[in-house]
Amino acid sequence: MKHVEVFVVGGGPAGLCAAISAAESGADVIVAERSSILGGQLIKQTHMFFGSEKQYAGTRGIDITDILIDKLNEMDNVKILKDTTVLSVYEDGVISIEENGVYKKIKPERIIIATGASEKSLAFPNNDMPGIYGAGAVQTLMNIHGVRPGHNVLMVGAGNIGLIVSYQLMQAGVNVKAILDASPTIGGYLVHASKIRRMGVPILTRHTVKRADGTDSLEKATIVELDEKWQEIPGSEQELDVDVMCVSIGLSPLSELLFQSGCEMAYIREFGGYVPLRSINLKTSQDHIYIAGDVGGIEEASSAMVEGHIAGLAVAKSINKVHENYDLLYKDYHEQLASLRAGHAGDHIRSGLEKATI
Repeated sequence: MKHVEVFVVGGGPAGLCAAISAAESGADVIVAERSSILGGQLIKQTHMFFGSEKQYAGTRGIDITDILIDKLNEMDNVKILKDTTVLSVYEDGVISIEENGVYKKIKPERIIIATGASEKSLAFPNNDMPGIYGAGAVQTLMNIHGVRPGHNVLMVGAGNIGLIVSYQLMQAGVNVKAILDASPTIGGYLVHASKIRRMGVPILTRHTVKRADGTDSLEKATIVELDEKWQEIPGSEQELDVDVMCVSIGLSPLSELLFQSGCEMAYIREFGGYVPLRSINLKTSQDHIYIAGDVGGIEEASSAMVEGHIAGLAVAKSINKVHENYDLLYKDYHEQLASLRAGHAGDHIRSGLEKATI
């Protein structure tokens, strides 16, 4: 059985930043990523980031990935395992993995779980028809493989992801027929929505999908208006000729490993599902397990990266590997998080934190 000081589950923005901070503090680190490509959601994001320079504002997600990987490649105390699935995290701290088809066990002193989140689905007749995708799948097709998913698209969800992916589809020459959202208001930044509307795409709030139809794949989508009680308004149905439906209605934390390891969990609506209770330095109820990123609550990638740095610093300190600038960095990262979560847009995050912090 292999031993390591810090084991990071997930090679997305949170996991990469956690590994960087833990390694810079002097800890030996292993990062396990189930994909053959590091970066998680960053590798799908061709848009410029918001925030401050500390969160790479003005830099595209795909370029941020390269920046983080370059930092890790400069460190001889970090080992990266690609094509590696973490199968279990037991209560005694042992981790089992499948690395390129080989089963192995690892005993780390500390674990950082940064597994991210999965897309939520929407229930309606024929929602499993070919041509109906999650937004992440559409981003993967276009931004990683250079494949247009279709010609005429209905976007379901007017959050930031739905708006950004709609714009990327239009840049690729795809006709976005409409964007709809069941909410009475647009969930994403208005700067994104304004850009979409200037290009002539209607954004229909208080609307949802009634059904999808087609012979072998999607050909039509029927949408319907909702009243103030979220009930369908009879006679408000519209048929749209579309060959692609992109569903972007939110994410759920991928928290299975945290349940398995015995962490104290709670359903927190503001965070998108079941998440672990955690301290201010992101330690769970299990002293050897820390979290970072969307597995602890759905936020932007900028917040995930900052949380990764906090978790990495805290994990290393817990095994007496203290960064020479620990106090300064720890304070700065918390100030960055507070800034990212400020204002009305961060109300639900701050509310969720009140319920999740121990």
